[in-house]
Amino acid sequence: MDPVKKHLTAVLRVGLGALFLYAGIIKILTPAAFAGSIANYQVLPYAGNYLAAAILPWIEVICGALLVTGWRTRSAAALVALMNAFFIILLFSTVARGLDIDCGCFKQGGDKTTAWTAIFRDTMFLVAAVFVYRKGTK
Repeated sequence: MDPVKKHLTAVLRVGLGALFLYAGIIKILTPAAFAGSIANYQVLPYAGNYLAAAILPWIEVICGALLVTGWRTRSAAALVALMNAFFIILLFSTVARGLDIDCGCFKQGGDKTTAWTAIFRDTMFLVAAVFVYRKGTK
C-alpha cells in the first residue's frame, strides 16, 4: 500500500475509533436517557429499548477501542459499518413515518440532530468504516 493510503487509513481508523469510544462511553454513563432515545424510534418493545441501551454502547466502545489500538481492525470496521448501515435504515424509517426525533447518537438531551443530518453523518462514517475495512490489517 502506498504511503498516502496507509496514513489515510490510520487517520480514519483512529478517528472513527475515537468517535465510537466517545459515543459509547456517553451512552454508558446515561443508560436511561439512551433507552428513551431508542424508544423514540418506536421499533422495539419497552424492555427491548433497555436491552439495546445496555448492549449497544458496549459494542461501540469495544469496536472503538479495537480501531484505536489497531487490533482486529477489519472485524471492528466491519461491525461499525454494519451498525451505521442499520442506523441509516432506522433514521430513514423515522423520516418515512413522519417522526421528528433526535437521533440519540451522542449526548442524550443535548441539541437535537435532525434525521437528515444524522443520515448524512452516518453515511460518512459508513464510507470511512468500509475504507478502513478494505485497506486495514486483519
